[in-house]
Amino acid sequence: MKPLFLLLFGALSAWAQLFSYGVKVGVPLTQFLDAAKSQQFAFNSTTSRYILGPTAELHLPFGLGVEVDILYRHFDYNGSGTLVDVITNSRTTGNAWEFPLLAKYRFPTKLVHPYVDAGVAWDTLSGLTEAITRNSITTSTSSPAELNTTATRGLVLGAGLSAKLPMVHVSPEIRFTRWGAQHFIDPNGLLHSNLNQGEFLLGITF
Repeated sequence: MKPLFLLLFGALSAWAQLFSYGVKVGVPLTQFLDAAKSQQFAFNSTTSRYILGPTAELHLPFGLGVEVDILYRHFDYNGSGTLVDVITNSRTTGNAWEFPLLAKYRFPTKLVHPYVDAGVAWDTLSGLTEAITRNSITTSTSSPAELNTTATRGLVLGAGLSAKLPMVHVSPEIRFTRWGAQHFIDPNGLLHSNLNQGEFLLGITF
């Protein structure tokens, strides 16, 4: 029984060294949407101040690793305008889900390990709803006029530090993503989503 227990404990220890999991929390460094106004119409947007999701990493020899994340953020924007005798107000809300797949390299230093990562990410929208009120009559849609695509992908570059604390690893990171397409493009040029995305993320893994 004791040899079996030792074998099981050794297997679990080896698995813990090979694989880690946890959460990432962070804040955006760029606006999800850029909004502007004209004489007749105006958009305004508020970027959600949090990013949250699970993370997992496969640890390979020579400081290499493969990381996958699922990152969530909420967004919303409002529109208002007047055309002849029609007063229009709209409110649009939705969720953005980001799925980065990254190759990582940790530099062989003591205590704190600087690292760089690079890879690809996919971003998709869910729960998209726009409520439009025209002269006190409200309608809703899941396909706003300014919606360009619900899914896009991009290239990711990042750099950070990894440190081991009692029971956990912490990994603060600055990450940049260049998206291949914009989720939103207003026909009048007053609203569009950014192709460049910056994030500060903190990983907490076991």
